[in-house]
Formats: sequence, C-alpha cells, structure tokens
Amino acid sequence: MRLLRSVTVAAILAAVSTGAAPAEPLKLRISFPNATGSMAPIYPLLPEGLARHQGKSYVVEPMFMAGATQSLQALAAKELELAQLTPQALALGVVGAKLDLSVIAQVISTELEGYAASKFWVRKDEVKKIEDLKGKVLAVNAHGSAVAAAVTLMMRRHGMEAGRDYQVVEVRFPAMLAQLEGKRIDLAYLLRPWHVIAVKKPEFAPLFGPGEVYGPSETGVLAAPRAWIAQNRAALVDYLEDEIRVRRWAYDPRTRMEAVARFAKAAKQPVENLAAFVLTKADTTHRDPQAMVDAARLQKNVNHMKEAGVVPDTIDVAKHVDASLAREAAARAARN
Repeated sequence: MRLLRSVTVAAILAAVSTGAAPAEPLKLRISFPNATGSMAPIYPLLPEGLARHQGKSYVVEPMFMAGATQSLQALAAKELELAQLTPQALALGVVGAKLDLSVIAQVISTELEGYAASKFWVRKDEVKKIEDLKGKVLAVNAHGSAVAAAVTLMMRRHGMEAGRDYQVVEVRFPAMLAQLEGKRIDLAYLLRPWHVIAVKKPEFAPLFGPGEVYGPSETGVLAAPRAWIAQNRAALVDYLEDEIRVRRWAYDPRTRMEAVARFAKAAKQPVENLAAFVLTKADTTHRDPQAMVDAARLQKNVNHMKEAGVVPDTIDVAKHVDASLAREAAARAARN
C-alpha cells in the first residue's frame, strides 16, 4: 500500500513538474445550412447528460454555412472539422479540389416516399410552367448547393442556361419568401415553416421540387479528410454514439417536443411555427436512426450531377464512405 501511494504521489508530482494536463476534448466545428436541417445546432442546448461524451472526448461547435460549397471551402481551409456536404459538393471536393474525403455519417435524406417534399415556389399569375422562368431571377441558398443543382438540372432539361436565359442569386432560406413576395426574385425554394406560410397565400404556387429532378437524395452527409478521421477516430466514434442517442431522444414521442423547443431556439422561431412538422414525416427530412449513409443512393445522386455537367466527373462513392465508425457507435449506443 505504501509503495502504491508513493508511486501515485510521484506520478502527480511528475505531472505537475512537467506541466502535463488531461487532453483537451476534440473541437468539432460542424457546418449546417439551416437550423432544422442538422442536429448540430442544438448540441449546445441539449439536456445535460444526453450527449454523454460531449465536453469529455469532443465538443461540438455548430457553424452556419449557407451552402455545401462554403462548407467545402472551409474544410479545405481547416476552418471546419466536419463538413455537411451535398452529393455535388462531395464530388467537387474529390475531383476538383483533390481532397481525400471520407463520409462518416448521414445527416439528412430528402424526397423519400412517405415524407413531405419541399418545392420551388413562384407567383402563380406570372409563372405557370418552367419555360416562363426565362429571363427571370431564380434564388438558391448558395451556389454549389443541392438546391442550386436542382435548378440547373431542371432548367437545362428545358434548354436554358444560367447567365444566358436566367439569373441566379443567393438568398438565405429565411429571406426567400419575403423576397418572392417583394418581387425581388421570381423563384424561391421554401423550407418549412416558410412553405406552410406560402400555402396560405393564394398568390403563390409550387412549380417543381428536387424530387422531380433527381429523386430521393442523400442531401446531407458528414465528411472530413481521411487522414484526420483516422487520427481522431476514437473521439469521432464517441460523437456518433451521442448523435445516435440524440436522434433517439429527438424522435421519441415522449421527448419530441423537448427537441422541437431546442430547434426553435436555435432557429429563433416560435415553437408553434415548428411543432406541427419538425421530427415528423410532415417534414422533408429523414434521419437514419443509426446515422448510416445510403451509399447506393449517394452514388446515384453523384452520377446525376455528372450527367448534367454540374461536376466535372463522377466518383466511386464506395471508396469515400467509411461506415465503420457509425456501425461501432450504433453497437455501443444499443447497449445503453
């Protein structure tokens, strides 16, 4: 016992004399394009103890990025640790930026059967068909985003190109309805709750949706450089374990409204604006309970981008998806 105590005291003294300290939690700056399109914005607001590893092995810092192109640029500049990327941005990162990216988790899938679908809206007295958009101003949240890709593909199918036949401008999601109403733009992509507001206004009508362009989509995936993932694997598995636990809590009917309240706070919206759809199939977003990426769906999405000329080349998605972290995290989360 004396020997054990002397060794322990010696270890403490050695740590103090050398300035050694416990390792800092891994900082995870995670991008998100809107407050309800990712779990990241509510991590600072979670009930204590729900994300069991946060503050210990990792800490989430949600970072607003209007679109996946900005997230990709921030990732390349090491201003993010985990980027929420669209299929288009993933392909651009690998093919264009020559980044060795690996996808470790699904964020959201959209345009799935049984879920609501977001649409591009117009003033119905002025635009009744796609061809009527010629010469108009079309809004996207960011160039390089899934929303921008849907516009490009649909317009191209009708023989029109940006710059020549129509103008594209960037507008944040919360401002789109107001700008459509104010006639500053002629096409707006309306997420909930703005979609719900537009439905009640007779002057507006939906024209088309991304699902009509490229079908079901792995709209958001979490990606990072492969070498960085390998270096920080343990903390990332801890984070994904907590992410799975947070999803389980959020979709549980007994605690769903607790989660909705936190989304409302992150979105700076009244709870009643979100309560009817967030975390239900009345919303557009599906979150896999185990954060697993549908690689086959992601491959189709990337191929559509190449076919439309939106990205210079396709990629073999299987080489850029590492499902092992989410599988390990899911196995751990299932035990507690």
